[in-house]
Amino acid sequence: MADSTPTMYEWMGGAEVLEKLTEAFYAKVRKDEILAPLFARMADDHPQHVATFLGEVFGGPTKYTEEHGGYPRMLSRHIGRQIKPEQRHRWVELMRQAADEVGLPQDAEFRSAFNAYIEFGSRRAMANSQKDAELGSRTTIKIWGWGEAPPGSD
Repeated sequence: MADSTPTMYEWMGGAEVLEKLTEAFYAKVRKDEILAPLFARMADDHPQHVATFLGEVFGGPTKYTEEHGGYPRMLSRHIGRQIKPEQRHRWVELMRQAADEVGLPQDAEFRSAFNAYIEFGSRRAMANSQKDAELGSRTTIKIWGWGEAPPGSD
């Protein structure tokens, strides 16, 4: 019997929802005094690339790997950026705000798993952005799932 648990990507509504999320998020970033300097040279299509990356992370199509270079490409965009803790905290805060604004699912199971990835991903990005970063051996995008609380687990 196959597992009928939807991926996080499916549960949140797929590519369209992730594009809305990243558009809302980066609109905030562009106006934010803490993050705007870090993203000053952001390309206009950056929100779409991040939506594609997050889609793959949350169990959707492998489009980021196939079309944009996968994990090595994403990693290369963070190396040497020297993300500061206050920038990481603000990134998480604005991402959570954007998630609320675009109507990502509010159930505890989804938000727990989503927030866990936002924390994990932002901490890895900060660590990998430092001058003395020791990069791991990962070459593929880490697929994030439900963890300990898949939907309907109460």
